[in-house]
Amino acid sequence: MTITKTPSKKNKKTAKKTARKTDKKVTIDDVWKTIDEIGKAQKETQRIVGDLGNRFGDIAEHFLTPDLRRKFKKFGFAFGKISRNLEWENEEHNFLMEFDALLENGTQAMIVEVKAKLDKKDIDEQINRMEKVRRYADLNNDTRQFYCAMATMSAKKEVIKYTLENGFYLIMPSGEDVKVTAPESKPRFW
Repeated sequence: MTITKTPSKKNKKTAKKTARKTDKKVTIDDVWKTIDEIGKAQKETQRIVGDLGNRFGDIAEHFLTPDLRRKFKKFGFAFGKISRNLEWENEEHNFLMEFDALLENGTQAMIVEVKAKLDKKDIDEQINRMEKVRRYADLNNDTRQFYCAMATMSAKKEVIKYTLENGFYLIMPSGEDVKVTAPESKPRFW
């Protein structure tokens, strides 16, 4: 047996009043106001996501770049200096470059670019950046050889292979440590 409850007259009147109150006409100003509010909410969301991305990048950088001078010594490099979050600028030639880390000595330098997750496009972009580094160095009579290492928390096998085939060193977590892998053939320098 099914029992159904019929709404009372009082409940029917309340429902009709509520329906009438919500039947407000929407104006174009209401639409624009809503669009503006949505836009503001999206900007705030983008800001929050950007802040989280920056923090994750900082964590990845902190985790991946300790003791790099010792790690690169195994490959024959004797870097006496390491700089982090370095910026090179030349307004006259419209150069502005930022580096996560730069290891250097009198004849060589290793630029370390940190990516939370490495992709092939990151390698292609870094090749272009390294060509700019060479132009910048030439403008400043800097004859050092510039090498590059990509540091990442994560990369697919084909991206790892692509990185090493293009002459980059690769810095990645390995067990409880961070491992530097040399390029498959001769390391590329600019």
